[in-house]
Amino acid sequence: MTALVWFRHDLRLYDNPALCKAAELQEGVVAVYVHCAALVKAHNTAPAQLDFIRRHLIVLQRDLLKLNIPLIVIKVAEPENIAPALLNVAQSYEVSYCFFNAEYPLDELRRDQQVNQTLKDVGIVVKRCHDRVIVPPGIIRNGQGEPYRVFTAYKKKWLQTASSMSMRPHGVPDKQVALSVVDTVVFPERIETLFMGEKLRDLSQLWPAGEDEAQTRLQYFIEHSLRHYKEQRDIPSVAGTSTLSPYLAVGAISPRQCVSEVLNFTHGEWAGQNEGASCWISEIIWREFYQHLMVDFPRLSMSRAMQAHTELFPWRKDTNDFNAWCEGRTGIPIVDAAMRQLNATGWMHNRLRMVVAMFLTKNLQIDWRWGEAYFMSQLIDGDFAANNGGWQWSASTGTDAAPYFRIFNPISQSERFDPEGIFLRKWIPELSNLSNKQIHNPPLVEGYPSAIVDLSKSRKDTIALFKGLQPAKNN
Repeated sequence: MTALVWFRHDLRLYDNPALCKAAELQEGVVAVYVHCAALVKAHNTAPAQLDFIRRHLIVLQRDLLKLNIPLIVIKVAEPENIAPALLNVAQSYEVSYCFFNAEYPLDELRRDQQVNQTLKDVGIVVKRCHDRVIVPPGIIRNGQGEPYRVFTAYKKKWLQTASSMSMRPHGVPDKQVALSVVDTVVFPERIETLFMGEKLRDLSQLWPAGEDEAQTRLQYFIEHSLRHYKEQRDIPSVAGTSTLSPYLAVGAISPRQCVSEVLNFTHGEWAGQNEGASCWISEIIWREFYQHLMVDFPRLSMSRAMQAHTELFPWRKDTNDFNAWCEGRTGIPIVDAAMRQLNATGWMHNRLRMVVAMFLTKNLQIDWRWGEAYFMSQLIDGDFAANNGGWQWSASTGTDAAPYFRIFNPISQSERFDPEGIFLRKWIPELSNLSNKQIHNPPLVEGYPSAIVDLSKSRKDTIALFKGLQPAKNN
């Protein structure tokens, strides 16, 4: 009774529900990973993340071999080729069961439905597990049985639900339950062929691959930064965040592992005296909120605004201003420094993600979808649900959106969170000789552009445009 485990964005052994459930059958396990070129293009997957996945697959293959589990890798051109390819593997190994961990955006749900039907038609039992979230979608509902649209209320219900659940992660399957089919093992050279023709970006010096690296980062964060997370998380020049988002994005670590380790540190207290721990758990809950919304509101997977009335906002289609934003040459130092960090490292500090997103949408009045797509094309931690949710929050088009009149002043944000200009000087050396006061709103400096927009005027104009779009209160 062989079981097939289909790996996707869950590239780890520890706390992997699909792998553990398959191993519980006490027979044999075969693992498979499918790379679809069309989905990579459609999802605008960053070259840095593609290479991150490639490197994780090599580590995963090595770790699976220790369990005598072969990893079969398949390359297909189009999404409709995935189900037949998996069926071919399943029939080759006389598979009786197929296990995979759920993914929630619409394209992924449709793909999984097709695979489910294809395998069931030949008598294979398909089991879908939940791995990207602690509380599965559909469980958290308000008094009317509807999904929450506001994070604060969702968080309260999430904590009530999760606190009664076991946070103990699944272990790693025992070696003796695995199927030894070493003659079919795919070596790293075969994994490399999956990505032939794809643009890859090697950021291995900044982001080493593997679940061991993810665990090391988690433990270091808990020991050195968790207590001060609430105070330091908004300071971009301080290493006050966990830097786990790339590992969560590809599934090298699970949210349950994260919360479990934090609860070990706080002796089981979800919201105790350790404000840093409570604050960081809240960020995990934000990620879950956005995953849940993908299921409850499919329009989010269709490049649609959560708040339908905001679809009428007259976004500017100014490619010159957009390119200046992408390249970090807007003349607003904190925006430019953040974009240069993104372009150089494949990652951006979370506070700065909000700052640059509000600047693009509220000051430049450029469509949030342009920014969302650019982020996905660069981020090593690109996660569709979290990225979409963050952009719509900043643009005031989404669920639990920032009120349209809340517009960050990037200069004030810079002065508040980088008062000595440490972050600015790192990424904008052209301004390194300016004083701590001047650097946030510099005079004309040779080699650095003047501001491409009047912050005060653009703020007033944007508020006026949003105000004219507000729906009637009884709607």
